[in-house]
Amino acid sequence: MMVPEGDLATSNSAGVERAAPGEVRIRRALISVSDKAGIVAFARGLEELGVEIVSTGGTARELAGAGIPVRSIEDFTGFPEIMDGRVKTLHPRLYAGLLARRDEEGHLRAAAEQEVEAVDLVCVNLYPFEQTVARGDADDDDVIENIDIGGPTMIRAAAKNHLFAAVVVDPSDYDAVLGELRESGGRLSIATRRRLATTAFACTARYDAAIATWFATGTHEGFPPSSVDAYEKVMDLRYGENPHQRAAYYARVGSRTHLLDGVEQLHGKELSFNNLLDLSAARELVEEFDAPACAIVKHNNPCGCAVAATGQVAYERAFACDPLSAYGGVIAVNRRVDRAWAQRLGEQFVEVLLAPGYDADALQLLQVKKNVRLLALPDWPEPLREVEGKAVVGGELVQTHDVVTETREQMRVMSESQPSDEEWEDMLFAWRVCRHVRSNAIVIAADRATIGIGAGQMSRVDAVRIAIEKARAAQPELLAGAALASDAFFPFADGPQLAIDAGVAAIIQPGGSVRDDDVVAAVDAAGVAMVATDRRHFRH
Repeated sequence: MMVPEGDLATSNSAGVERAAPGEVRIRRALISVSDKAGIVAFARGLEELGVEIVSTGGTARELAGAGIPVRSIEDFTGFPEIMDGRVKTLHPRLYAGLLARRDEEGHLRAAAEQEVEAVDLVCVNLYPFEQTVARGDADDDDVIENIDIGGPTMIRAAAKNHLFAAVVVDPSDYDAVLGELRESGGRLSIATRRRLATTAFACTARYDAAIATWFATGTHEGFPPSSVDAYEKVMDLRYGENPHQRAAYYARVGSRTHLLDGVEQLHGKELSFNNLLDLSAARELVEEFDAPACAIVKHNNPCGCAVAATGQVAYERAFACDPLSAYGGVIAVNRRVDRAWAQRLGEQFVEVLLAPGYDADALQLLQVKKNVRLLALPDWPEPLREVEGKAVVGGELVQTHDVVTETREQMRVMSESQPSDEEWEDMLFAWRVCRHVRSNAIVIAADRATIGIGAGQMSRVDAVRIAIEKARAAQPELLAGAALASDAFFPFADGPQLAIDAGVAAIIQPGGSVRDDDVVAAVDAAGVAMVATDRRHFRH
């Protein structure tokens, strides 16, 4: 119920009482929330502690309807809500009550002269801007009307003056705040106030980042002059790349999905920093293919990838590429795992396995090994194609996501020899895998499965040499007639010549070297086919 002026013991008590930092007793709270989950119980708990509730608009009606005495913001400020609610809390009487230092004589004297009433706690959450944008059907006017002005201003004022005015923005804090107030005679410790202020400033930073991103998206064709982003912690990690490093996983706010969105861990230890890095790489590679596919990643590089008629065959062929490196690898597959497949997987040491799902008997078999982390992603989302960043000292490099869009029809044959359809299939497969290998990158493939991968070398010819060595070590019989992909052009003919001498019959590369003629001459002399994509795919 709404109450008139004077009906509450604390109502209209002008002036601000002196208090030391952290010693302010919560006597008056302003509550204004868009998300009303849990707010009635929180307000009732405050009221039971003798706290006066000041509120606005729909929140005031919600609380009054629940039988909680509420003082209107108009009564508190002496100024009506106007302009369809755009102006209701933006008033100096409120902000003086929020920002006054209780241990400063000048502040106390000004508050008494202006008949300012203290506000000891603010409970605010903001207009649903992100949700409005995410709907996808809101016009600009609707989006703009969901930009909160008064809410962030109240939050920031209370957070700035957190030694004297507490701020609550997260409903998950309601119970803890009430519990501390009950135990401490209506007071909140400095530690609690600082924690709440930290959450509050993170809230307004995230909110402003979402707004800035929306405006930038609509007004800049390229990259905007400044970049803001917000991230939300998903989980703490045991440690970082090394045991002495602390780590956590954050997801970008506003992203339609993230690495662990929709993922359920069915078995095994908690995921580590390196697990997540490799899981991201494996998942991105598998997402290249619609057919049954498997990617095995070790140290953020594929050590095997294949597509086949079934998921199990794809796994077996991916594993055969480099069984030694696959030991303790992170595996992503895009088909449900059955018992027969689980038996094969159980023969190897697997760190992480991501699949759309597992048959019950397959899961039972895989769970015998206590350390394997089994992850299920039933509803595999469309691949993300967002802007991506890489951290550098004191900053970040930002670029659009690299996607293989070039098709066979857009490529040009450089050699006299024309590739067969089978060679085209293997070259295009190797080309897609190559984008996911750290540069300098070489991928050798046969029958749409990798048989040798050379990754992260400073010299391209060394990458070719390693890929050939890997193939000879595991599946030498498949080298004859295989296809090779290079993520950038060959600067000399030595790399292709090594591959030709090993039995490679088809090569795909971007082209564009000043020595392309020498490279083509070597290929033509051997009767090998070579295709240029006219686009490179470095992954540094």
